[in-house]
Amino acid sequence: MTPLSAQDHRRDVAGLTYVYPVLSRRAGGVSVGINLNPNNACNWHCVYCQVPDLVRGAAPRIDVERLVRELTGFLDELLHGDYLARHLPKGPREIRDIAFSGNGEPTSAAGFDDIVAQVIAIRDAAGLAAVPVRLITNGSLMSRAAVQRGVARLGAAGGEVWFKVDAGLPADIERINGVALSPQQVSRALARCAALAPTWVQTCLFAWDGVAPDDAQIDAYLACLEAAGIDALAGVLLYGVARPSMQPEASRVSALTEDQLAEIARRIKQKGLTVRVSP
Repeated sequence: MTPLSAQDHRRDVAGLTYVYPVLSRRAGGVSVGINLNPNNACNWHCVYCQVPDLVRGAAPRIDVERLVRELTGFLDELLHGDYLARHLPKGPREIRDIAFSGNGEPTSAAGFDDIVAQVIAIRDAAGLAAVPVRLITNGSLMSRAAVQRGVARLGAAGGEVWFKVDAGLPADIERINGVALSPQQVSRALARCAALAPTWVQTCLFAWDGVAPDDAQIDAYLACLEAAGIDALAGVLLYGVARPSMQPEASRVSALTEDQLAEIARRIKQKGLTVRVSP
């Protein structure tokens, strides 16, 4: 029996297609994940990604009936069975969130807004209305009407978005996230998201070939957030690499020290943002 740990986020741990539990550093406890990309397909290629056999693409057709059965049954097992006692023998066992995350960009799933509505209804029927539903996203599809409707539904139901921003220079965005994207595009998508639901910026920082981000790179990152509107953002979830990358660039990625992350967090706080750090 493999216990849940913050270092092991395998999506097949519960033997289900779409639903999996993790022990999340950033959520601060047990997170019920919803993986809409079981085909390991994403429209980005982040160099620190822990998904093995990652390919470019979108989510496959989702078997919504199966997703509903899996989530309903798994929440019942967590609440009324002994799953957490068996897999998490020590520490807090509370369900901290239900999170659209998984092995690719979840908003690439067709009918994303309707899927969000189903998940919220299942959460409420399980008596977990106080547990937030979160969307972990790269924000690249925020121009789609269905994605906007889904995000708005999350916001109305007490949920929130964790929106990935790792860099503020075009060359850094392409190197880190594998996409040709301008900082202005990132800022516009972030602002649009924050207008629909409470939005945290989720930022992974690391050393590249042993070199930490320099002042110019951090300045550009901060400018990107400022362009989206500091007051519109809930804050920044700043984290380092705690699990090994499964991408070809893995050997070039290494963790920053806690002091390095703390210094960057200090600079973010100077802009008026709340910062939570997970080394």
